[in-house]
Amino acid sequence: MPATEALDASEAAAYLARIGLDVPEAPSLEALASLQEAHLLAVPFENLDISLGRPIRLDRDVLLAKVVGARRGGYCYELNGLFALLLRHLGYAVDLVSARVATAAGGLTDEFDHVALLVSGGRLDGPVLADVGFGEGFVSPLPLLDGFERHERGKAVGLAERADTWVYRERPEGEQWRDCYVFTTRPHPLEDFAARNDWQQSSPESHFTRARVVSVLTPTGRITLSNNRLIATDHGRRQETQLPDEDAVRAALAEHFGIVLP
Repeated sequence: MPATEALDASEAAAYLARIGLDVPEAPSLEALASLQEAHLLAVPFENLDISLGRPIRLDRDVLLAKVVGARRGGYCYELNGLFALLLRHLGYAVDLVSARVATAAGGLTDEFDHVALLVSGGRLDGPVLADVGFGEGFVSPLPLLDGFERHERGKAVGLAERADTWVYRERPEGEQWRDCYVFTTRPHPLEDFAARNDWQQSSPESHFTRARVVSVLTPTGRITLSNNRLIATDHGRRQETQLPDEDAVRAALAEHFGIVLP
């Protein structure tokens, strides 16, 4: 998709209806924050197509049909790729940037492992980092300022600049800062992520081929399906339920995530 491609008016209207918002009056930071939070509350992060053996394609019509038409979710390339098209229609300038995700061993994944969004223009004072495809990431956009931090839902989130890169990081209550992903400001078309998208859904080294996951923000926490475990957090309290069979999994998908699989 070209860096200037956007949804048309009818597509944007359907997308906004999907996340329960009206067209913002102007492309402001406040409107962007509302759009990101509404998206996180309505559209789950999920990789169900991989476990179902269905190829994940990054074509705009396919993304619209899946996320808006079929009321499904997706993972970063799908969700941020489509969100960028909505934001451009609404008057923002949006660049897709490549991010490398921090690993438990202290390293970083390969380039193009994650796609995030740098949003500017409109009534924004400067560029901000937006992201609707990083699972339990930040809820509101982050100004691209070295050392910026904000408290959200029991943790601090922020950005740090290191040499020619930026780091999105988090600090849970009572803990130290930990890096989540590293990115540069170089813009990329979504096509640049195609090879990594193929790897994510086919390689045995990809965590997306090892387990199915569906997760969505709630007003007071988050609910996640991890294989056959349903995990709900509410005001910091965690409850886990083991689902006995696939019928129970499908019922949970419909009840908690609005996903009805054929």
